Amino acid sequence: MMNTHEIKSSVKVVGLNGQISLGKEFAGKQVLVEEREPGVWMVRTALVIPENELWLHQPQVKQGLQRALAYAQANSPQETDDIDAFFGNVENERKNKAGLKQSRVSGKLAKA
Repeated sequence: MMNTHEIKSSVKVVGLNGQISLGKEFAGKQVLVEEREPGVWMVRTALVIPENELWLHQPQVKQGLQRALAYAQANSPQETDDIDAFFGNVENERKNKAGLKQSRVSGKLAKA
């Protein structure tokens, strides 16, 4: 079944500053403007990701962020006066997880 979409056409006047208005429904949106040939433009709404934030959208990072958010929702913050003990616990958890990963890999290699 073909996707039918009504083509809307309107006449706009380019102002002295070189701008046209697309309408309030597009206010604040980012758009791509492509000049297909002289006098012919295609305007499309777009989501633009800054280069310095692109790494956040890589699958591994995205999964890690989702796990962190799930953990934060499931575990309420706890107050501590002993910051050294807190960071010691964080470091121990990191080492334990690294050890688990290493033992899994070692087990797989032993079975191979």
